[in-house]
Amino acid sequence: MGVAGCGKTSVGQALAQALDWPFIEGDAHHAPASIAKMQAGQPLTDEDRWGWLERLGQMLAEQSPVVLSCSALKRAYRDRLRRACPALRFVFMDIDKALALQRVADRADRHFFSTTLVDSQFATLESPVGEPGVVSVPAALTLAAQVDLALALLTPKNNQETGP
Repeated sequence: MGVAGCGKTSVGQALAQALDWPFIEGDAHHAPASIAKMQAGQPLTDEDRWGWLERLGQMLAEQSPVVLSCSALKRAYRDRLRRACPALRFVFMDIDKALALQRVADRADRHFFSTTLVDSQFATLESPVGEPGVVSVPAALTLAAQVDLALALLTPKNNQETGP
């Protein structure tokens, strides 16, 4: 979880492969109207996100175990997903704004998300640090290091929660 450009998809796919679990790309499940808003540089509202979060929550409940990439920027969004899947764990991809802007710009030809929205993502982000079931991984690490750290932090010996 985290802002645009933090590595949710790359890390999520790599974690899914390491765990031999299915991967769900959260961005693929936005409503067409929401994608159009983001392409136009308009931030989504809570109302734009509730249906998307419900769809993702239903997938989590039906397909567990699974790795899902999802921004989950607000505590209320994370809580909505937790209601659908009480054992849900989050990997917070912690990134600074400059690196996020660079990454979003670098993928502009492959993704609908506009660089103009990065500021709004940081403004919306409610840090999950300290919430139960959340581990934090620096997004500036290499992909291999991110995955290794996430797996290490998600193991029961390093966490009071149940397994990944």
